[in-house]
Amino acid sequence: MRHLRSAAVSALVLGTLITSASTALAAPPGNDTYGGRTVVGAIPFTDSLDTTEATTDSDDLSTDFCGTPAPLPTDASVWYEIAPTADEILRADVSSSTYSTTAIVATGSPGNWSVVRCGFNAVTWTATAGTTYTLLVFDNQFDGGDNGGTLNLTIDVLPPPPTVDITVNPTASFNPRTGSATVSGTATCTGEPLFTDVSTELTQRAGRFTVHGRGITSVRLCDATPQSWSMEVVTDGGSKFAGGKAASVTRASACGFFECGGDFEELTIVLRGRA
Repeated sequence: MRHLRSAAVSALVLGTLITSASTALAAPPGNDTYGGRTVVGAIPFTDSLDTTEATTDSDDLSTDFCGTPAPLPTDASVWYEIAPTADEILRADVSSSTYSTTAIVATGSPGNWSVVRCGFNAVTWTATAGTTYTLLVFDNQFDGGDNGGTLNLTIDVLPPPPTVDITVNPTASFNPRTGSATVSGTATCTGEPLFTDVSTELTQRAGRFTVHGRGITSVRLCDATPQSWSMEVVTDGGSKFAGGKAASVTRASACGFFECGGDFEELTIVLRGRA
């Protein structure tokens, strides 16, 4: 009888421990509310936490501006705070989380928010030194899943936007048969642009008329070494370029992950015929 009573007590204690452990595991994360927001120190910053028990409340930011037909649910929302000490481009990436996420960056405080940027799976913004930014990450329910999951957050500094310097050769050629012109030059970039585009508008007087055309091309792997480019400028309305002077306006854009650098060149060029 004594052994049976001991076994019953042991089972009761074990059950209590299991129940207590389950309750502890099911607790909301510490930054579930704005008051418990995680203050980000050094960047890069990483965090991984279980948000399945995270809640939503009246402090959550409005999601009307996120580009969806209706406001998004702010399920499983968690809070972070960043105060950069230098002007820089910051990116908060939550794309490796186990659920579909939206991130919002804002300044201000509950009831007085000023939204800076909103993004699905990641958000990038230009941060100003001395300004405090609040980051809200939540389950947008795009995947139709349960509440939250494993949140994987990385905040890092992006490099500054690339720059581009464009040049245009003073002479170009035209095709007497088609009437198109071929304009060329060089492009030099700093940084690491994802792509670099060059476009040209060409205008030539032909008696009482004006011949106008446009062309566009891309520069592969634009870097600190001048890269040659060349494009065909096709006329509007069936007119043709001919030999002589023409006014050119050439624009270039070198685009990084978040922003683009640009340059333009206005030049009077000489068109010469080709066989």
